[in-house]
Amino acid sequence: MSATDTAHKPNHPYHLVDPSPWPLVGSIAAIALTFGLVQFMHGKAFIAGIPPIGWIAPGIALLLATMFLWWLDVVKEAEHQGHHTAVVQIGLRYGMALFIASEVMFFAAFFWAFFDASLFPKEAIGGVWPPKGFETFDPFSLPLLNTLILLTSGCTVTWAHHALREGDRKGLIHGLALTVLLGLLFTCVQAYEYAHAPYGFKDTVFASTFFMATGFHGFHVIVGTTFLIVCLIRSLKGHFTPDHHFGFEAAAWYWHFVDVVWLFLFIFVYIWGGANAPHPMH
Repeated sequence: MSATDTAHKPNHPYHLVDPSPWPLVGSIAAIALTFGLVQFMHGKAFIAGIPPIGWIAPGIALLLATMFLWWLDVVKEAEHQGHHTAVVQIGLRYGMALFIASEVMFFAAFFWAFFDASLFPKEAIGGVWPPKGFETFDPFSLPLLNTLILLTSGCTVTWAHHALREGDRKGLIHGLALTVLLGLLFTCVQAYEYAHAPYGFKDTVFASTFFMATGFHGFHVIVGTTFLIVCLIRSLKGHFTPDHHFGFEAAAWYWHFVDVVWLFLFIFVYIWGGANAPHPMH
């Protein structure tokens, strides 16, 4: 080893990241996107001669570019530069655990709103739950199908994880590919369910809380599917080893979280919440 290499090699197990433009670029993208959305929601055609789409489109494009290029840097640091030591991985695990904990509280807000409206129905909706004359989904049709799809996907991602830990690259790729396909299938079924919903977002508090909770869950499924697609591409490129694969592990944690949230939605929103209402869909 040369004197130069020795001088640049850190004598500690931590990762002191290099200066990066992505936090600043991401902030600018978020501000532009927020500005455009607020402008659109308030019905302002032009501000400073720029229509809402003039802020929204660049904001989304720049935000997506920031996400791609920033995470590309993280992959390089982990896979090629060796910065993700055992100590660094402990920090990453704590960070992911705290992120999922924050997501739990995010969904707790929607469940709180749902239970507040359902356990103490107001006179405005007839004093009963579901509201009088309100039709809900049959929980044992499309919702049950989506439940089976997500539970199966939880099994396939666990299969992929065990295959990775055993050094079975083929099993890892097959398990991930099946999980991605099941995630896409769930999204398609939910889109079909929304397209045939017997109510709209503004039709009583049941509809509002239903679409907010299941809609944000659907968004998380799309994010988790994207997460797993990236892991699948990395697996095909030979990334991940049995003792160095936190990127995949974080995706698996996130996917199991999505599974658990759906089980609560299925039990409390679809089954319990709509138990006393007619079901037009079968």
